Amino acid sequence: MRNLLIRTAFAAVAFSAVAAQAAQAAAPAITAETAKGPALVDAKSMTLYTFDKDMGGKSMCNGPCAANWPALTAASGSAASGDWTTVTRDDGTMQWAYKGKPLYTFAKDTKPGDTTGDGFLNGAWHIAKP
Repeated sequence: MRNLLIRTAFAAVAFSAVAAQAAQAAAPAITAETAKGPALVDAKSMTLYTFDKDMGGKSMCNGPCAANWPALTAASGSAASGDWTTVTRDDGTMQWAYKGKPLYTFAKDTKPGDTTGDGFLNGAWHIAKP
């Protein structure tokens, strides 16, 4: 009986660890350290940004703006979880949002850790903070 309880407890701990890893892996971005402190980054470790003009769960960065500020796109069927949601862009694609704010990379950031978009356009663009 004692042996069965130990195996059951071990299985529960192992399952919890796997579930936690799966939840973390499912997040569309992770936190990384930049010269300006912790920031959300994409799968390529590129800094993510938010835009002050985005309101009501809608991206206001479309057309030429989107060429400079590519959206962090969500695959079809991506599901919201916790602070992560999706918004539908003007072109019909889905974009990830964190705490209601759509997320973008910046075309002029050339390597992981770059934060050249922070404060751009008279302070309208900000590093996405965890």
